[in-house]
Amino acid sequence: MASSWCWNCLSRLRPLSRALTAPSATPRISSAPFHSTAVQYAQPAKKKGGSLTVMKHRQSTSLRRKKKKVTERSRPPAVGERKALRKRIVLSNPNALEVEGMLDLSPETMVDSRLRGTVLGLPVPMIDRLRAVQAFKPKQGWSIFRRPGTVLRRDTIEMGRLFEQISGEGDNAQKGKVVKKIVTGMKGSGKTVHLLQAMTMAFLKNWAVVAIPDARDLVSGGTAYAAIEGSNPTQYVQPNATSALLSRTVDANRELLASLKVSQKHPNLKMLKPNSTLEDLAKLGFTDPAVSWAVFQALWTELTATAPAEGLEKNFQPRPPMLVTVDGLAHWMTESAYRSADYKLIHAHDLSFVNHFLSLLKDGDSLKNGGLLLYSTSSSNNPNPEGFKIALDRLAARRAGISPSSPEYPHLSAYSDADPRVLDLFQSAEKSLELQTLSGLTREETRGFMEYFARSGLLREIINDQWVSEKWSLSGGGVIGELEKLGRRVRGTVSASK
Repeated sequence: MASSWCWNCLSRLRPLSRALTAPSATPRISSAPFHSTAVQYAQPAKKKGGSLTVMKHRQSTSLRRKKKKVTERSRPPAVGERKALRKRIVLSNPNALEVEGMLDLSPETMVDSRLRGTVLGLPVPMIDRLRAVQAFKPKQGWSIFRRPGTVLRRDTIEMGRLFEQISGEGDNAQKGKVVKKIVTGMKGSGKTVHLLQAMTMAFLKNWAVVAIPDARDLVSGGTAYAAIEGSNPTQYVQPNATSALLSRTVDANRELLASLKVSQKHPNLKMLKPNSTLEDLAKLGFTDPAVSWAVFQALWTELTATAPAEGLEKNFQPRPPMLVTVDGLAHWMTESAYRSADYKLIHAHDLSFVNHFLSLLKDGDSLKNGGLLLYSTSSSNNPNPEGFKIALDRLAARRAGISPSSPEYPHLSAYSDADPRVLDLFQSAEKSLELQTLSGLTREETRGFMEYFARSGLLREIINDQWVSEKWSLSGGGVIGELEKLGRRVRGTVSASK
């Protein structure tokens, strides 16, 4: 479509004045007095405070970003360093005050009822042996005192007298007696420390000590395992775990094992030299894990022997009583994390290592030379299997004189999934097995325990009957774990300035 404007019309328009028109974008060409270059070819002047950049000849116009400074990363920790730091145990605090007149746990003090409620120090020669059997735990409050000590409570005195009876000492001596107990109690009641006290007493009495510091390690699937050929039902051996137990046993009982000679015949161990000591026998197991299970069986046969084999009567010596401890028994009352060739979960009772220690609970003289079995439960880390819980309730009911036909006797519910193997195990051990429940400290024991905190410099308060009753109530009736939390809070008295 043609425009209605023509060239003649456009030429008649009145031109605008020069003042109203915009200035030209091209500057006028003028010459500088001392320069021959035209002004239009000169670089534009920089504005003050502006961000205009001058491009150099053949300079890239792409986007540029500042490179981040590469920070040097620290060296990662070595293999096993974090686990060692997590499980590190400190038994001394040089900043704590030294308690004057502190007595040690000894064969005399562990049965003295006059010292009830007193904190006794662990003998210094026993510290390394207790470390070897892993009696100390990282979360216990050993690092806040000058030296490790333990309170002498009523259960400790009763256990000390029991050691005397089995060793053939005291008025009610019952040499060769076998006592089997399961130690239970609420969280923080001192079950693990009770096992530590038992180990210390056993070392003082020159007993042989075999300890399982954590039952969970044997069923958590963290160690190698293999099926035993010809076993029906199929049993599984754990060579590395058995080798580690032999190593701990030798370190803790070295003097005892070195003084005893081999008195039984072991055809499966052809590498065993004649006239070897039990220490030499145990060393075969942790130097070669492949034969560790056979070595452990041979060592157990030697420690429980009552008479020498034919032809080995020359160097036979009577075997001492034994102390066997297991911490965290509930982990053995359910299926483990291991799997069979059919990819089915293996029950903990099918592990030969676990089955050996569980068979000691059954009725009969499992320890032929006498001894003590102490298996404790754990409240902080407990799988809580229903079969184990019902078995303990039934055991307590039978000890209280309740008949299985009584309505008060614990029965399975209609939809209970209790493990029958666990119930059968405790059914076969009902005559000899005892249940020991640890409760809180009494007020007198609480006073002695808190006075130890004050003498160590942790408490700066006046300890009287009213203060002890208050802390005893706050701790749930003298639960020793809660008392420790209350005692380690440092409080200083601030005097007001006048």
